[in-house]
Amino acid sequence: MENLDRIIPAKDSQFLEGPKSRGYELRFAWKVFREFIHGFRTLHFVGPCITVFGSARFKEDHPYYKSAREMGRQIADMGFTTMTGGGPGTMEAANRGAFEKGGASVGCNIKLPFEQLPNPYVQTSITFEHFFVRKVMLVKYSYAFVIMPGGFGTMDEFFETLTLVQTKTLVQFPLVLFGKEYYQELFDYMGYMAEQGTISKEDLSLVLLTDSAAEAVQHIDSFITKNYRRQPRKRKWWLFEKYTKFKEA
Repeated sequence: MENLDRIIPAKDSQFLEGPKSRGYELRFAWKVFREFIHGFRTLHFVGPCITVFGSARFKEDHPYYKSAREMGRQIADMGFTTMTGGGPGTMEAANRGAFEKGGASVGCNIKLPFEQLPNPYVQTSITFEHFFVRKVMLVKYSYAFVIMPGGFGTMDEFFETLTLVQTKTLVQFPLVLFGKEYYQELFDYMGYMAEQGTISKEDLSLVLLTDSAAEAVQHIDSFITKNYRRQPRKRKWWLFEKYTKFKEA
């Protein structure tokens, strides 16, 4: 015990306090509410989006960066806004591809202990303090989701979005896992989950696994064309804010 006391001094100990005061919780709720409203106001006119999730760690010369860049180009060709987490890596690549094609490019950044600056290819950028608010925005404005190779954060975004679609909490929009070499074992394990009965076999059809940006976009486009009609937004203002057309690259 003496050795333990030397390793963890009493003054540095952390204690579980339980619920905070009601005043603290009210201030927190108000802070979250304001963050949501700021997000709604900033993103109200971004148009129908396709969200691209992926790692912040891939550099410009990496094949997955190049694939995400091509994905952004293809999304721009479809006439959709490319939305990402706004950071570097595959997020930057997707925004860059859209920007270079003259498409709309949006980033929902997050405050982290290490600074993550918005990438230079976003025309509209917003930085969130809370991950759960950011994830709502990344899902709320999108009609399809492309999951590029990534780490824990990307997996969290993929499975939360997939769960929302599976449970019909979210309209059954298409999800694309991009990168067969990277995701094949995960996709196989999802098949194992179906065999064990923890998900339905039909749930596997909610996800397309591909190595082709063209195939991904064709899958998304065919679903949207079959189930929706696209129409321009007529109302150009909201709560004293005016619609601003995205500038071309």
